Amino acid sequence: MTTSSLEPSEIDLTDWDFWARPLSERREAFRALRQLPRPAFFREPEQSIMPTGPGYYALVRHADIVEASRRPQDFCSGKGAINITDMPPDLNEYFGSMINMDDPRHAKIRRIVSRAFSPRMIQRFEDQVQAVADQIIEEITAKGSGDFVADVAARLPLKIICDMMGIPESGYKTVFDNSNIILGGGDAEFLPENDEEYALKLLQAGQTLKDLVEELGRHRRENPSDDLVSALVTANIDGESLTDQELGSFFILLVVAGNETTRNAIAHGLKLFTVHPDQRELLLADFEARLPGAVEEIVRYASPVIWMRRTATRDTELNGQEFKAGDKLLLYYWSGNRDESVFTDPDKFDITRDPNPHIGFGGPGPHFCLGAHLARREIGVMFRELFRHVPGIRSTAPPDRLLSSFINGIKRLPYEL
Repeated sequence: MTTSSLEPSEIDLTDWDFWARPLSERREAFRALRQLPRPAFFREPEQSIMPTGPGYYALVRHADIVEASRRPQDFCSGKGAINITDMPPDLNEYFGSMINMDDPRHAKIRRIVSRAFSPRMIQRFEDQVQAVADQIIEEITAKGSGDFVADVAARLPLKIICDMMGIPESGYKTVFDNSNIILGGGDAEFLPENDEEYALKLLQAGQTLKDLVEELGRHRRENPSDDLVSALVTANIDGESLTDQELGSFFILLVVAGNETTRNAIAHGLKLFTVHPDQRELLLADFEARLPGAVEEIVRYASPVIWMRRTATRDTELNGQEFKAGDKLLLYYWSGNRDESVFTDPDKFDITRDPNPHIGFGGPGPHFCLGAHLARREIGVMFRELFRHVPGIRSTAPPDRLLSSFINGIKRLPYEL
């Protein structure tokens, strides 16, 4: 398959070989899919540990993704949002928490969690982002070169998330390693190819994180502190609070979503500013005015989360297309963020893009990213401090990319100052 001879019939979004192809070829493939009169239908992956389902439709246009997102009553998340095949209900919630829930239970959990994310707590950790960024800059300035993911991109969100939850530094590596496994996709560096071994390692990673926070939660119920775990275990709305199971599942969601996605946005950002030096100069020329737009464009262009799944709850219509109850739809944010009907010259990295109605944090509706504000803060502060103190920092080789259809991840990115 080449960029000059792409045909929709050649595209298979379920095949791992597709996701190992160069980004330019994948962009062309999604461009071809966006031109089809109806969303393309694909087979589901075959896994011996779960039955193979009937297949799924790929929503690749911005308008379709937005419309499906704002209609949770017609396109639900409760049957699975982060897996194409249907997982058993307990595993579904185990790895997805609120992402894999519908109202009214989703609303209950989100209310409790939102109450814990008080303005005072958010402000405290926003202030801490600056201190962590300063420490990182000091260390890489002394070092001079290395792996940007390990030295910079992974460290900031990992420390903020762990500090928010009250996890000591001794637990950072446990959180980092196990979140990598959970989002390992088809990458042999993190997960084995054998289905049974794959499932076992995935479950072990989830259980390790769940045990970590449940133990902390039990301690905080007796000895509350000013961290997020204390706020979560003591929060009470209409007589309800989080169970140990809900706390554990939410923690898995928080460390995976809050750590991995922000880490990848920062890593993509350095690569983008390296290959587009004109955009770096544009940012440096008027930093405070252009930084918010730069953050939004990094998120649009990188689209760290490639897709989420919805399931039709009834026979219904979506922008003129008919779907039947039980149909699975994958909302490809990565494609919607390059929709030519919405974004002028969508493959261009442009920090002055305005408007920029990207869906990098999900579409409108109840599942819009709860941590979007903090993620924007982390990305913005990191690049402000990098370009203030080491304005010549740049990547020196192509990124080592994660093999995944779900996360647009960068495992390693060499850099120098």
